[in-house]
Amino acid sequence: MSHNSFGKLFRVTTWGESHGPALGTIIDGCPAGIPLTESLIQPWLDKRRPGQNRHVSPRQEADEVKILSGTFEDDRTDGPVTTGTPISLLIENTDARSKDYSDIRDKWRPGHADYTYDAKYGVRDYRGGGRASARETAARVAAGAVARQILGPKVQIRGALVSLGGTVINRENWNWEETNENPFFSPDREIVGKWESKLDDLRKEGNSTGAIVEVRASGIPAGWGEPVYGKLDAELAGAMMSIPAAKGVEIGSGFANSAMSGKDAADEMRSGKDGPVFLSNHNGGVLGGISTGQDIVVRLAIKPTSSIRISRRTLDRDFNETEIETRGRHDPCVGIRAVPVAEAMLAIILADQMLRHRGQMGQP
Repeated sequence: MSHNSFGKLFRVTTWGESHGPALGTIIDGCPAGIPLTESLIQPWLDKRRPGQNRHVSPRQEADEVKILSGTFEDDRTDGPVTTGTPISLLIENTDARSKDYSDIRDKWRPGHADYTYDAKYGVRDYRGGGRASARETAARVAAGAVARQILGPKVQIRGALVSLGGTVINRENWNWEETNENPFFSPDREIVGKWESKLDDLRKEGNSTGAIVEVRASGIPAGWGEPVYGKLDAELAGAMMSIPAAKGVEIGSGFANSAMSGKDAADEMRSGKDGPVFLSNHNGGVLGGISTGQDIVVRLAIKPTSSIRISRRTLDRDFNETEIETRGRHDPCVGIRAVPVAEAMLAIILADQMLRHRGQMGQP
């Protein structure tokens, strides 16, 4: 299996399967001298981990990260710092229940990657989906924590769930503090009760639903990105589409731009103390593939979890028609835990773009 790595200068490789002994990531290209400890990575993994409430998978994983290489501490450093060598991060799997998947070992779950993996490789790890499982994203979140350290405190990356099962937040109620106060990462307190009722009903049915995640980065200077094949928004779109269950990405106003006039869609400018002041941000902080200095705004659509307990028609590996129900422990809405994953992917792409900009232009 190829293409388990992404990034140019800040390069991330993830490894491991859902029901293997562990998973992890190798990070190459991290500059030396960046403070890095497990305690700086762990809070982001805690934000993503399963088993924290009834609205996510009940699988109990501590997701404790171990730094195996790439840092050093002595009397000349103020705590452990990166050395410039590859960073290896390990996350052990401690609560896998492979027996839950014995009934589907020879069947293909509709909407899942079972058939395509068999078609490509002729073999697949049916235990939780192997590499196709959203469990792989824990390694991305760990790498994203390292990327945040490179970006530094001036760059703020935040994410929120803005729609669940078609029930959309009221943006007039947007409060970033609320995303830390409810299990949905919702910025709208008033929507939480509706989402809870919807998911409770779906869970009882053995069904699932989709969601829309929005992530933003503030503190990005103008000038990051390349105008043709290294466009910042193109790389962001590719990174977000690599997240399991992602089926659509938009930057800024995205598809809504298609219904606007040129007059309405133009992000007008006025002179400010420190440069241009934009009167709107329909382009999501990117023009011509290059950052404008505004907030980077990305939304991604997450499809419903494919593993459900409701019987669905399918085929087995011998192409016999059959039916399937998926038992085990699954998120009724995988979009909830996609919020910290999307944050991590945004951080990784931005850290890579920052290093490339610095290398090309000699600027931070």
